[in-house]
Amino acid sequence: MKLGRGWRGRPALLAPIMLALVCLGVQAAPTPLPDGKLKPLPPALLKATPEAEDLAVIQDQVKAVLKKVIPATVGLRIGPAAGSGVIISADVYVLTAGHVSGAPDRDVTIILPDGKTLKGKTLGANQGIDSGLIKITDKGPFPFVPIAESRKLKVGSWTLAIGHPGGYKKGRSPVVRLGKILSSTNRVIQTDCTLVGGDSGGPLFDLHGRVIGIHSRIGMTIAQNYHVPIDTYRETWDRLASGEVFGGGLGGLFGGGAPRRPTNGYLGVIRDEKAANCRIAEVSRNSPAARAGIKEGDVITKVDDQKIETFDDLRAYLGRRRPDDIVVITVLRDRETLSFRVKLDRFPAE
Repeated sequence: MKLGRGWRGRPALLAPIMLALVCLGVQAAPTPLPDGKLKPLPPALLKATPEAEDLAVIQDQVKAVLKKVIPATVGLRIGPAAGSGVIISADVYVLTAGHVSGAPDRDVTIILPDGKTLKGKTLGANQGIDSGLIKITDKGPFPFVPIAESRKLKVGSWTLAIGHPGGYKKGRSPVVRLGKILSSTNRVIQTDCTLVGGDSGGPLFDLHGRVIGIHSRIGMTIAQNYHVPIDTYRETWDRLASGEVFGGGLGGLFGGGAPRRPTNGYLGVIRDEKAANCRIAEVSRNSPAARAGIKEGDVITKVDDQKIETFDDLRAYLGRRRPDDIVVITVLRDRETLSFRVKLDRFPAE
């Protein structure tokens, strides 16, 4: 059964279903925050291409949204795996990706941005669309955020991707990426927001601060990152909340294009968003870069014989290399030029 849009206008049927769910200890699906209750966005945010004078307006809006949403964006540890999630009710539920939550009734450590940890349990997952649900077992209330209706999304709208790339790091707040919606269907949202391993399960927000999707898979390029639409959670809420795992694999979700793990080689570095060059803000633990000796603050200037000026240059070059390929990476560290021989890996599962 579905508790989504198909049930609107059927209160006589809905009431006994809701009563049954309450008796089972399952709360009703969250209700979207209506558009009519929102303050209109500044005109600068509605332009297809912002002008120089619009940038300050965009920045102010992003800062205002982050104050509301960062406290509810969490890190997740489930066994040896790390991922991200978002709290969408004051005392119970965390949304994440299905490939992060996995099987039901697994122990979860939920990490708030200030480092406080909560206990939780995995519930259900829709493997056909990659949605997953987690229940907080500690006592609330906790910070939470509202949800939107993803069916109303418009291509070209600004969006914020937030998560914990490489897993939760003490002293580092959730990492924020600003981008735009490239396409949106009832099964998948595509944006140009950069995603990294560990971001999986994290929230995608509109610039009102409402959850519109959950990070699912990293694409082959910066413009091919995929998110689960928020509407799918409501439409299958009773199945997820009851701990059911259902749906097929993701193979047909994009008409055969999958959102699979990238097949190019994995280095394991995170860009410094404030740097114009290829400066490394963080090196993922146990990654090829970490094993080779590359460090935070290094500026990559060359890979093999290819000059690297920006992180996009690095991404483009590594996009042509495969796992087990060996590359020579040259970095600038404290005015000293160093070279490292690195054997690339496969991308991690999360």
